[in-house]
Amino acid sequence: MKKIHLKKHKEESLLRFHPWVFSGAIARTEGQPEEGDLVSVWSADGLCLGTGHWQEGSIAVRILAFGTDTLPADFWEQRLSAAYRMRCGLGLVRPDNNAYRLVHGEGDFLPGLIADVYDDTAVVQAHSAGMHRARRQIAEALVRIVPAVKNVYYKSEGTLPLRRHFSDIADGYLTGGESTCLALENGLSFGIDWLRGQKTGFFLDQRENRALVERYSAGRRVLNMFCYTGGFSVYALRGGAELVHSVDSSEKAVELVNRNVERNFPGCSRHQAFCEEAFAYLSSLQTDAGTPRRPYDLIILDPPAFAKHRGAIKNALQGYKRLNAKAFELIAPGGILFTFSCSQAVDKDMFRLAVFSAAAMTGRKVRILHQLHQPQDHPINIYHPEGEYLKGLVLYVE
Repeated sequence: MKKIHLKKHKEESLLRFHPWVFSGAIARTEGQPEEGDLVSVWSADGLCLGTGHWQEGSIAVRILAFGTDTLPADFWEQRLSAAYRMRCGLGLVRPDNNAYRLVHGEGDFLPGLIADVYDDTAVVQAHSAGMHRARRQIAEALVRIVPAVKNVYYKSEGTLPLRRHFSDIADGYLTGGESTCLALENGLSFGIDWLRGQKTGFFLDQRENRALVERYSAGRRVLNMFCYTGGFSVYALRGGAELVHSVDSSEKAVELVNRNVERNFPGCSRHQAFCEEAFAYLSSLQTDAGTPRRPYDLIILDPPAFAKHRGAIKNALQGYKRLNAKAFELIAPGGILFTFSCSQAVDKDMFRLAVFSAAAMTGRKVRILHQLHQPQDHPINIYHPEGEYLKGLVLYVE
């Protein structure tokens, strides 16, 4: 195994169990590691700090095991078994809920790996070269460890960095084959398109927040912006919403939400979906005089990431402020606003300030009911606070 030697005093973060080694901390390498190689990391004083995957870029090594220069032969079984036991212990694996995140990268001490389970299929994404090279071992271990999983679909064409180093990147089944399963989430049924859908096909990180929407939906007129597969819409309908409008700029998303509503509520007359750009739809709710009609008393704003890197933070915050100001203008008195940011570069204080600024612009009286975050199957490694990405607020608007 090739060795990575750090500059003096650059071992401190690893001694605190942070799983990343940055390229600027490296003094020299023994040998020429290739993309995805396992390497051992050593301090300037000759202390073995751990073993991980090597990769070009700012993050040069992602640590898989601390304090050792070897990995056990059953490493993948050990780590995946621990992840599965945790999900079972949290009550996420049950007859009415067969969709959950099994591996959440650094949060499960497997940096660079995502694995989501939908009934009999696990969808795997590699975000590092090392995880790409280990994909078949991972798939074999998944099938052995998770009793329900018969298929493993690999979906990394859009997530793997530095693709030029590999000629074997292709989405497809590593184990098993076609599955037409429907995912169950808290007793609701959703069709999952992991072949063509966003991410792994569904946004599992909003499960608990969708359940909270259900609690607040009875008798309310609900607007679900950026609806995608319509998870929030389906929960709102089960919660007894008077009407639910789902809006997305993608025709495919509108088709998905309509199918998911029909699966759970055949012939439902309380739901309608619109294919329209978000700001255009919100602007259409104002009268010619510019005053809002306020047709909704529960609004959900769950946009895609406005900032995918730190250089985009300023524009992202302006976007969040503008979007939330529209919602504050349009929501009925006594309404409830669910508003989210999934931009990792925007921390919770920045997001809260943007929403505060939007409220102040509109002059509405606003109170915070809940501060939301990612669920328990998207855990945050306490030594890796960067793993916190989903922020949300539930607001009561007079």
